[in-house]
Amino acid sequence: MPDAPSERGGDGPLVDPARPLEGRAPLVDWLYAQSQSGRWGLSREGFSAALERSAKKRCTSGKVTLHQLEEFLSALHLEDLALACACAEGCEAAWEHFFATYRPYLRTAAAAILRCSSSSAEACELADSLFADLYGLADGKGNARSLFRYFHGRSSLKTWLRAVLAQRHIDAIRAGRRFEELGEDDAQDSRQVAPSGPQLHPGDPHRERYLALFGRALSEALAKLEPQEKERLRLYYTEEKTLAEIGRLLGEHESSVSRHLDRVRRDLRGAVETILRRGFGAPNGSAVQAGLSDPEIALCFEYCAEDAPIDLDKLLPRTKPQSPAARKRP
Repeated sequence: MPDAPSERGGDGPLVDPARPLEGRAPLVDWLYAQSQSGRWGLSREGFSAALERSAKKRCTSGKVTLHQLEEFLSALHLEDLALACACAEGCEAAWEHFFATYRPYLRTAAAAILRCSSSSAEACELADSLFADLYGLADGKGNARSLFRYFHGRSSLKTWLRAVLAQRHIDAIRAGRRFEELGEDDAQDSRQVAPSGPQLHPGDPHRERYLALFGRALSEALAKLEPQEKERLRLYYTEEKTLAEIGRLLGEHESSVSRHLDRVRRDLRGAVETILRRGFGAPNGSAVQAGLSDPEIALCFEYCAEDAPIDLDKLLPRTKPQSPAARKRP
């Protein structure tokens, strides 16, 4: 059984994007054991297929070494991925667990999106309407079309479900606006052919827009950081240095590096949320991009986590070297 990767960085053989798990049987065995898939009766082959989907998603962002793939797969929410995979395959025990565990959470999340009580009819309807898509019955084609197959494990299952709910709510608002613009006769014709209720489309047509806005907000937030804070982020995320290596380079203790990184990540997320909520203005002060709602902001973060489209090398360029004493704040 292989150990989970513990060191960052380093070059190595590149992964074949078409067959990312080829020759990685020991790693798959270890991940399968860590996921506790057996309690749902999920086979190794079934879980391996889910891992391969996640690995292929990772490979779309560029060249990936075997070490990077191991690190990526080991960092997945493996138990959540196993549960989603088992539900997608129609495992009754998995579905019972999901229903008992996540139905209350979905209603609470729906209430937060709608800004109403979790016991309200609106929150219950939004939350419960998701189950047909999760089970794969929305289009009448069964488990093969289960929405769970779009869960790759990079975020927690709760985070992903909240983003899916947010997208469903936004789709419903857009659909309502479109119908309001139709004439009475056209609206009657549309009702005859349109499906009842808003439909969730995994391929969100607004995805690219959300990713672009997220990148713009992140760039603006990064520009406001202190040079040393940006250097810590650059060393950790673009050069993939360990905390100990960063500490040696910056003249800091490893624990201090960890605390600083945690703080700057929290501050950065808060700044990005504030910018997205505020919107973007033109140089003359007039607003050219309205702010996003909380559900839309949740989608921005979720899509970025799934696609990893941000070019951190560009956002965090290498700075001129300084001595540790010069880097320390007064």
